[in-house]
Amino acid sequence: MRSASKTWIKAAGAVTASAALVMPLTASPAGAATTAATQLNGGWAPFDRCPVDAPAMLAADGDTDVPLCVTSTSPNGSIKLGKTEATTGSTNLQFGVLQHPAEGTYTVVPPPEGSLISGKTTIPGGLLGLMCPSKVPVVSAVCDQITNGTINKVTATVESAGAPTDFSLVSGISSGSIVTLPIKIRLDNPLLGSKCYIGSNSNPVVLHPGNLSMPSLAVSRFNGDGAANDEGSLIQFGLSGAGQGDNQFSVPKANGCGLGGILSWAIDLKVGLPATAGTSNLVLNDAKTSTIGLTAPGLSVPNAGKELAGNWHSAVK
Repeated sequence: MRSASKTWIKAAGAVTASAALVMPLTASPAGAATTAATQLNGGWAPFDRCPVDAPAMLAADGDTDVPLCVTSTSPNGSIKLGKTEATTGSTNLQFGVLQHPAEGTYTVVPPPEGSLISGKTTIPGGLLGLMCPSKVPVVSAVCDQITNGTINKVTATVESAGAPTDFSLVSGISSGSIVTLPIKIRLDNPLLGSKCYIGSNSNPVVLHPGNLSMPSLAVSRFNGDGAANDEGSLIQFGLSGAGQGDNQFSVPKANGCGLGGILSWAIDLKVGLPATAGTSNLVLNDAKTSTIGLTAPGLSVPNAGKELAGNWHSAVK
């Protein structure tokens, strides 16, 4: 029992560090839904969207596959895409992880509704700043319609463009790329329509976030229902006080902006898209990351996944 607990603590600490992600996301279907509206008790509270009912999570035996839940949040930050800069909204990333101790690898299991919930951020200058003035008649005609703040306002929301890959445990506790994260950015405005994006599922912005500073680590124990207990069957590792970022990603062209995508090229021209690697930058401030799992999963073989799911459901308020 003591040996199993030590193995889990070492591995979970590493996975927690590696999961201090910046802007992350995923939109792959995976099993039964655990919705964002769910409220959980005590230590389970941050993990309201962990896909504990996904088939892969339920099948984890606690030996070859160890099930974990990961969440990472950031209140704000900044992003530069080509020649345009903006603050970022809040982000909440959640997913399940299958640890494979023998191989030293990890598999991400995203929630069915996607791993990332991102707050909207306002683009400085709005539509006028993104594409006006212009000597091109069709764009000038649009610019002439921007007569009030509602029509000018543009908000940006980060969305999933695929599943995260390429975890690096060494980078998670030091420097370098922690994970590969494909995203796309939706631009909302009455004149741009509802399908205006920078990046797409087939041609995403691909982030490789790394630590900008070293986080502080805290360890706590809980009962299965989330109640605090120094000898509880659940263990949680929390990282805080760290910033993460990337300044080496490239940014593809805009697409789907305006009727038939007619305004996409105007945004590209003003923003400076496509932007080559090294010309854009992302920073998320004060990231807080937590990982939770069974304290001694080896004692739950072959039903560790089912036990973790049962614990999660017992914590639902």
